Amino acid sequence: MTLANVTTPLLGFVGAAVIGRLGDAALLGAISLGAVIFDAIFWSFGSLRMATAGLTAQAVGAGNKSEVDRSLARALAAGGLAGLIMVLLQWPIGQAAMSLSGASPAVVVALASYFHIRILSAPFALANYAVLGSVLGRGRTDLGLMLQVAINLINIALTLALVLGADFGIAGAALAALGAEAAGLALGLFVVTRLGSHPFRIPLAEIRDAAALRRTLSVNIDVILRTLAIIAAIVVFSALGARQGDVILAANAVLWNLFLIGGFFLDGFATAAETLCGQSVGARDAAGFRAAASLSLRWCLGFGLAVSLLALAGGTSFIDFVTTNGSVRDAARAFLPLAALAPLAAATAFAYDGIYIGATWTRAMRNLMLLALIAFGIALAVVHGLGLGNAGLWIAFVIFLAARGTGQAIAYPGLARRTFPSV
Repeated sequence: MTLANVTTPLLGFVGAAVIGRLGDAALLGAISLGAVIFDAIFWSFGSLRMATAGLTAQAVGAGNKSEVDRSLARALAAGGLAGLIMVLLQWPIGQAAMSLSGASPAVVVALASYFHIRILSAPFALANYAVLGSVLGRGRTDLGLMLQVAINLINIALTLALVLGADFGIAGAALAALGAEAAGLALGLFVVTRLGSHPFRIPLAEIRDAAALRRTLSVNIDVILRTLAIIAAIVVFSALGARQGDVILAANAVLWNLFLIGGFFLDGFATAAETLCGQSVGARDAAGFRAAASLSLRWCLGFGLAVSLLALAGGTSFIDFVTTNGSVRDAARAFLPLAALAPLAAATAFAYDGIYIGATWTRAMRNLMLLALIAFGIALAVVHGLGLGNAGLWIAFVIFLAARGTGQAIAYPGLARRTFPSV
């Protein structure tokens, strides 16, 4: 499943790489902030994928095919409605996001052009989360890979055509993301239909079932709050970087994409843990749950180390590929060693995220994330007091990632005993 998740950051990375070839730090900074803003907006509803995957996996494990379809129908309805509300509220959302960014006037002008086009993809993007969660919860990681590759290949083709071919600039990158999300949803709905699911045939009364809605809502709210805590850390990281000037903002954008690519390798193992652990819970298979959790932890730690070493070895070439601006390249190289630590620091957290979501231990995951966010705030205060600048910003972020995994590891044995008394 790793390759399916590697494609995910390409929606932001392709735009950054193509815009970066233009050599304008303000444009690169704008598309970087745009990616962060849409990560914040869309991944606030990332629970649609994660909760749908966990609930679907448990329904599959219990042999309840009807609940698989109902879970998908509820997630599609929620995603479509939330996306339409975002489109309608795009002006206040955009103004708030840009005022909080702390970016220069040149960056804000370019960012506005990107934002008001890409926000139109919200209904498609959120519905895609629901479809992907349903596919992954069934254990069909091959189809999850196919869907993600298709979305990103379309995005690559459209970005190259609209930015470099048609000279649409940053607006072309936004149009490419919009087209890719819409095409991906059409393909995803075709795929789930071929799997035998017909979510649009589920009676409204079943979608609105009170007990099922309470469970779905509880899981989604916990995951939303957990995701908002992650997003808060990312937004603070980006805003503090932006306040150090366009060059530091652009350098952090390059390094952030390097972390995302490594991180989504790890997220592949987390996604596998969601499916395997969820199906084990549904089937009441304690041994299978133990094995899936242990395997996920070992693979994530091994790959976290490998990715960090690769980032150190190949990071300079990556930086030179993404941007042609000499000042941005120099700044990015200066902070590369700290950024390269991030995948290893995050490895345990990625593994436990998959385990917790599959087991629907979402309340504990939410609470532990909030504690990690507090640790991030304390670390920021310390590095600011020491005058460490952008280096301190990266140190605080690495501490945040490590604190997530540490808290989850401490809580895991007790949660496992409550779910499987024999564990």
